[in-house]
Amino acid sequence: MMRAIIAGLVVVLAVVGAWLGYEIYRQGSGGSGEPYGVAFNLIDQDGEPISEQAFRGHPTAIFFGFTHCPEICPTTLYEMSNWFDTLGEDGKDIEAYFITIDPERDTPEILGGYVSSVTDRVRGITGDPDAVREMARGFNIYFKRIDMDDGDYTMDHTASVILLDSEGRFRKTIAFGEDTETAIQKLRDLAET
Repeated sequence: MMRAIIAGLVVVLAVVGAWLGYEIYRQGSGGSGEPYGVAFNLIDQDGEPISEQAFRGHPTAIFFGFTHCPEICPTTLYEMSNWFDTLGEDGKDIEAYFITIDPERDTPEILGGYVSSVTDRVRGITGDPDAVREMARGFNIYFKRIDMDDGDYTMDHTASVILLDSEGRFRKTIAFGEDTETAIQKLRDLAET
């Protein structure tokens, strides 16, 4: 039963990822010259203030997820770690962030432990739940709380990594499960922006 639910979520997330790419293209965010997304004031995994300015001055990869995620989020973190290991010096200027869509459970400490247990190349971002949700919506991220029969809950969400150039403008996405060589080439291209 749980495998069927996870398989269904993977299909939904793939569709949502395709929709995100289409919406970004349709809205012309990539060619407008304006930074993608919205202004925000949140906190990082160390409890330090962080804003959209963190996405300026260098290429950036951002992923929205949550620490209780059963498959997609840990897989994406491990993939990101491997991509950066493969890129080596070619990817040294790319900053990467894991932004929670479940800030009620993902405190800075929990998020920091979760991310740093996989890689030191990705920083966690959390904060006030309303501010986090507003930021996610401003980046065209789909997310929805799914209540479970046991009283717990999970989150359905966009599963793509968003790539921003050094001025914060949208460049591309890396879809969940995308071919590793294609993902690495997208990051190489990003590193040159």
